[in-house]
Amino acid sequence: KKIDGLVNWLREYNEKTNSDGFVLGLSGGIDSALAVALCERATPGKTMAVILPCHSDEQDALDAYLVAEEIGVKVLEVNLDQIFDLFVNELTVHCAEPNRMSLANIKPRLRMAALYFYANAFNKLVIGTGNRDERYVGYFTKWGDGAADLMPLAHLSKQEVYEMSRHLEIPIKVIEKEPSAGLWANQTDEQEMGFTYKQLDKYIEGVELPEDIAENIKSMHNNSRHKFRMPPTYKEE
Repeated sequence: KKIDGLVNWLREYNEKTNSDGFVLGLSGGIDSALAVALCERATPGKTMAVILPCHSDEQDALDAYLVAEEIGVKVLEVNLDQIFDLFVNELTVHCAEPNRMSLANIKPRLRMAALYFYANAFNKLVIGTGNRDERYVGYFTKWGDGAADLMPLAHLSKQEVYEMSRHLEIPIKVIEKEPSAGLWANQTDEQEMGFTYKQLDKYIEGVELPEDIAENIKSMHNNSRHKFRMPPTYKEE
């Protein structure tokens, strides 16, 4: 029932906006795999999956191709390695020692620029792949993977993402893969956040957790609210 509701919502929004389907980044992870499966059901043959490696683990692209093949969706690959390197080389002329996060956030912002290029070129809507848990703690890049026209997974917990993915027969290899934003080598979501998705689900649902974990989640939630607001504007008295 939930899947049918999402598919119908996507289809109706596509028709309402006179768009020609959807475009999204296919990362090789479970969230983008579920999103592309839903989109392809909503607009068969009109979903464009784009693989956008940017000094990424080669296995991610292989997993993304596996998902595309299983679902039967059109896929293209655009390598952003050189673009990233050129951009960073120019930026670091004025900032010799940037911190890791300032560099890492360039990757999702480059990817989003590429997705909007294809959206404009082919009259498609950009699909964001963030789930409820990631959005609750702001685990996404502002104006990067947090920017999209539609967010079909934004109300789904990570566990619901797993359940839907199994129902839609997403490749088991992708379902069992450790979640990672791929921002740097060996990076994983749960290691970076400092808690598991199961713990985050429980917190959002009101289950009591150890104080240090609960405080960490609360802090991430409060400190990331700016990601959901449009830039403030000055109002003259």
